[in-house]
Amino acid sequence: MPATALNRAVSLCALMFLALSAMAQRPTPLRPVQIDSGRILGVLTPDQKVVAYKGIPYAQPPVDDLRWRPPQPLGRWKKIFLAAAFGPRCIQSGTQPDMVFRDPGPSEDCLTLNVWAPVIAQPQKKSPSLPVMVWVHGGGFFNGGTSEGRQDGQFLAHRGVIVVSMNYRLGVFGFFAHPELTAESANHASGNYGLLDQAAALAWVRRNIAAFGGDPANVTLFGESAGSSAVGIHMASPLTQGLFSKAIGQSGADFPGPGRPRSPLAQAEQAGAAWAERAFGTSKLFALRMLPAKEVLAAAMSTTIPAPRFGPVIDGYFLPDFLAPIFAAGKQAHIPLLAGWNANEAFPAKVPTADSFTVQAHIDFGPDALKFLAFYPAATDAEAAQSAADLAGDKFIAFTTWEWLEAQAKTGQAPVYRYFFSLASPGDRVHTPAMGAFHSDDIEYVFGTLDSRPGMAIRPEDRALSDLMQQYWTNFARTGNPNGDPANSTLPPWPAYAPAASYPVMHLDARPAAAPDTLRPRYLFLSTLWSRPTASQ
Repeated sequence: MPATALNRAVSLCALMFLALSAMAQRPTPLRPVQIDSGRILGVLTPDQKVVAYKGIPYAQPPVDDLRWRPPQPLGRWKKIFLAAAFGPRCIQSGTQPDMVFRDPGPSEDCLTLNVWAPVIAQPQKKSPSLPVMVWVHGGGFFNGGTSEGRQDGQFLAHRGVIVVSMNYRLGVFGFFAHPELTAESANHASGNYGLLDQAAALAWVRRNIAAFGGDPANVTLFGESAGSSAVGIHMASPLTQGLFSKAIGQSGADFPGPGRPRSPLAQAEQAGAAWAERAFGTSKLFALRMLPAKEVLAAAMSTTIPAPRFGPVIDGYFLPDFLAPIFAAGKQAHIPLLAGWNANEAFPAKVPTADSFTVQAHIDFGPDALKFLAFYPAATDAEAAQSAADLAGDKFIAFTTWEWLEAQAKTGQAPVYRYFFSLASPGDRVHTPAMGAFHSDDIEYVFGTLDSRPGMAIRPEDRALSDLMQQYWTNFARTGNPNGDPANSTLPPWPAYAPAASYPVMHLDARPAAAPDTLRPRYLFLSTLWSRPTASQ
């Protein structure tokens, strides 16, 4: 054989060998998953351990005549749906500095969800059904979305769970109440469309998650901030009880307290109609549905004509009452609950001096001022600054989350676990330099997405705590106990939150350990001041 021909033959053999080697290393081809709307095909994550199904529609687009209606069932698609990219986040009022999205942008057509399933759970493999964790994103019920890198479910899925997240309507599109909306509703309710979207996503999980290898009877609902508040709301709603068996709340609850106004339906209807009349010159529903979404959003964000605070409504249907009386009457879901908050949830707008803090305490609390100052001391300027920060966090998130834990623990019908996250962040997108364990700093630790923080020097203690929290969260999703199998666990023991054990709190920091609650007297005091539901609370 001539040298040239021989070289070509050798080269061809080498190429064939490389191709065969690559084929041998290539993972088993993915198969479409059959759900009730049709077949869908996911994509492998870069490490080839998880299949991601992104942007799956779970309801009809809530546009035109479906604006401000409960989510409507989808029809069926005929072709295979390639679930390779996140759907648009829901149209919203701005964003937060720590929100970095990976979707096409905001849209009124936004009702999609995402599923991350371990490759071992692929339908062609025979394996036990996996626990399911359904995530509700935060953002105050007026912004946020599921495409943020810090909320990517692939790394939690490495732990042998299936992770689901959904977009839901926000702000004026998700929580607008109006007399005509109530009149056209078969349930005589309006205003909670964002929560109804979440309920529709949970129902979708119940119907379809087995096709991904998940167990529809073992679903944990978890969320942060407004997402955490939503978890508590779903525990109280008769519409979603039974759709999940465990709950995790990270920094947030809809119990009464400063900054948690919730309106009864009649009040929300009146406020919505009056705002529409001022903003658009009409409150007629047919005219409001004809308006471009951008025009509705601009009016909701206007400072010239202030809009109502669009959030969950006590509508008598999805949410029959305020959460406090529902839990007090034992009408909530009696399921295991794991919840807590961060050490530095909020900071005062202005750092006080010892004198100014003391004077303000007497103005705000009158005869209770001295007792208040015993819990928030201000003998020095430094002490006053710390007390002001503690008070800001309590007003914002901590106290209402404590009330939720207390209300669930009082029933004694399901275990409750409380945490306190206090590892100071190596940096965040809100403050530079980072200011302690700020609101939402826990998200990356739970999802194992610390590397989604660009330019931040992640420390060994960060990775160790993230690994620990992922173990606690997924253990809880499996069994309702963050410790997993106590006989084989090497984790720091996390006792249940109960009076017999002095209400232990798991401190999540560089040296995780459980300890009795030392702040309980402070919150019991605050409960006498802030736990009185009113027409606007």
